[in-house]
Amino acid sequence: MSEAQPALVVFLLSLRRSVKTLFFAIIIATFAIFFLTPQLLAILQDHLAEKLYFFTVSGPFLAHVKLAFFGALYLLMPWIIGVVLKAAGRPFGQTRKSWLTFVFFTCLLFYAGTVFCYFVTLPFGINFLLGFGSEELKPVISIGKFVTFVTVFILAFGVIFELPILMVFAGRTKMLSRQFFARNRKYALLLIAITAALLTPTPDIFNMALMGGPLYILYEFGIVILRLMRIE
Repeated sequence: MSEAQPALVVFLLSLRRSVKTLFFAIIIATFAIFFLTPQLLAILQDHLAEKLYFFTVSGPFLAHVKLAFFGALYLLMPWIIGVVLKAAGRPFGQTRKSWLTFVFFTCLLFYAGTVFCYFVTLPFGINFLLGFGSEELKPVISIGKFVTFVTVFILAFGVIFELPILMVFAGRTKMLSRQFFARNRKYALLLIAITAALLTPTPDIFNMALMGGPLYILYEFGIVILRLMRIE
């Protein structure tokens, strides 16, 4: 017990240093990316065939700061994931090799989710919502609201694509078994449908399926991975 306590103290001090360093890195990256926000805004606005407006004096500046912060989080996500997984895996005796493996696949799924959102879900969602306009009802879209909508939606897709990682983590730590996931497919499908309904920007079945479909595929993929890893 006396040997474990110093080891835990060293780990906590190391984790605190990592979090502090990451915090300053995000601030520096936000400042650096701020000068690239016009290009980032043009990329995000690619799916929006409308002009953006601002309704307060500070509106454009705050929108660009928000966009720079999003860019910093997106760029530094592997580092963020590494710190989070290091903290989460420590109580379960996680090795460096397994940590690196988790970091790699977590980053892969996160970026896959964001790319899928940008190229597939986001265009359909924006077009659907703007489709409610008419000759008498023209869109006047705030730059601040648009940046928030797009960045939060992209990050949300990146996070939900981590489902297989969460399943593998639950299996390896003995919190949940592969049989549990296999037995409860219908409940998982219900939760996925609810999640898709809450997170998609549109209420129609098609756009919900664009999120729910990949999520269920990832759920089944997680079960397959657990089987291959012989985690029962």
